[in-house]
Amino acid sequence: MKYIFIIFLIIIFIHSQGQNKKDTLIFKKFVPGLFHNEILKDVQDLETQPKDAEPWKYITVDFSDKKFPGSLESYKTVWHNASVSQGNSGTCWCYSPTSFFESEVFRISGEKVKLSEMYTVYWEYVERANDFVHTRGETYFAQGSESNAIPKIWRKYGIVPYNDYPGKENTKKFHNHEKMFDEMKQFLDNIKENNIWDQNYVKKNITTILNKYMGCPPEKIIVEGKEFSPQEYLTIYLKLNMNDYFSFMSTCQENFYELHELVEADNWWHAKNYYNISLQEFFNLIIKTIEAGYSISICGDVSEPGNDFTTGISIIPSFDIPPEFIDDNTRQFRLSNNNTTDDHCVHLIGYCKTAHEYWFLVKDSGSSAFDSPNKGYRIYHQDYIRLKMMNILIHKDTAKEILDKIIK
Repeated sequence: MKYIFIIFLIIIFIHSQGQNKKDTLIFKKFVPGLFHNEILKDVQDLETQPKDAEPWKYITVDFSDKKFPGSLESYKTVWHNASVSQGNSGTCWCYSPTSFFESEVFRISGEKVKLSEMYTVYWEYVERANDFVHTRGETYFAQGSESNAIPKIWRKYGIVPYNDYPGKENTKKFHNHEKMFDEMKQFLDNIKENNIWDQNYVKKNITTILNKYMGCPPEKIIVEGKEFSPQEYLTIYLKLNMNDYFSFMSTCQENFYELHELVEADNWWHAKNYYNISLQEFFNLIIKTIEAGYSISICGDVSEPGNDFTTGISIIPSFDIPPEFIDDNTRQFRLSNNNTTDDHCVHLIGYCKTAHEYWFLVKDSGSSAFDSPNKGYRIYHQDYIRLKMMNILIHKDTAKEILDKIIK
């Protein structure tokens, strides 16, 4: 019995040594992928096709001896459409929740639909330009926004299938918003410089620019032989109620169990409908939601050495912070010093639970995700979620316990 106990202690020691092994930082040469090799060549004219990208190096983690569930088959997933690229556009904020709501439609009614991301983007720009006039040019006008813009836009404008509004030239495979955005930005800069605060004039010119590059969105659509307005399609056909969806964040800067603003430039309309909860509750809510068969639109920071392009894995390396020290304080420290910013939104669609930890499968519209082994997908370790993800959009069902603490 004594020898068995000694062997047991040796096994525990070896395991703990493996668990506490330090990560190594390495410099890796950048290799052009989907963005340089396909997207730019598709969206630009032949005479301005990009030259081969200049070689450069970036810091990342040495993943050569790391073990992780890298196969898609390792993950329990919800139904979702295949991942699609957002092209040369800053619209991850729309791709993530659109995919999320496609999964919600299937969960609710069993219907498989592909919705138009660009329909939302079109009306988001119109609303943003209107707000630019209202604030006399103080509105942050950029390509980025937040997942929680989707309920806001859909309540007012509805939604349509992708085939009814692809939002790009038929000859192009990928979206390109560079010229379109620059034209709108120059127009609005001129409005501000000359104090032309005529909302009808601004809306007319912004929609003219949008129509030129994206096309005019439909007012009516035909689905299965029936005519719907975009609002009717949302509520009658898709059976989605935007009041059933809530946003959560976790910051020590505000009181927990209260509604607050997500202080982030992309929250340009200063929405104050984010429920603030502790990190532990934030993470537990994510686990509860995905294990219950619901997916999540999740946004946060992806400009990290532990977010590796070639492996498609996102971890928090030990040279950043050991996992046992990740808590509300270390998370807030990175939020307050802008080390954690709201870079990117993805669709969390699955999970794999090992003996000691969770790994999460996310569907990612960013070009680098298509350079990973699982094209269009990435794998997030639980520590990456806890430290670097800033906010989530989910269905109310799995949040009832928390919402009951807040909503009296």
